[in-house]
Amino acid sequence: QVQLVESGGGLVQAGGSLRLSCAASGRTFSTYAMAWFRQAPGKEREFVAAIPRSGRSTNYADSVKGRFTISRDNAKNTVDLQMNSLKPEDTAVYYCAARGLTGWGYRNRDEYDYWGQGTQVTVSS
Repeated sequence: QVQLVESGGGLVQAGGSLRLSCAASGRTFSTYAMAWFRQAPGKEREFVAAIPRSGRSTNYADSVKGRFTISRDNAKNTVDLQMNSLKPEDTAVYYCAARGLTGWGYRNRDEYDYWGQGTQVTVSS
């Protein structure tokens, strides 16, 4: 089992940057594939980015490709999301998620076993 805690959200102007971090408890963080999702008011939770256990690959939603970067540090039990060139439509609660089964990069929230509580990102125009 793993517990996830996100941090780093806040209010930023369009064009600005934020870095989100997700800290995981437990000694088995490296056995989980990780992802970031987001949910805007009145909308479904949507996939943002994913990274496998090794951290050697990444996968992004088209809407954030080229602007966001996901990374992980298995020694520190963290997964980060660097967000650049932020747009008002990036406003949402951002969640990190962990998958214990094989495979990675899934875009369906049902494929993930553990979730953090979320952190709010608000981008003003």
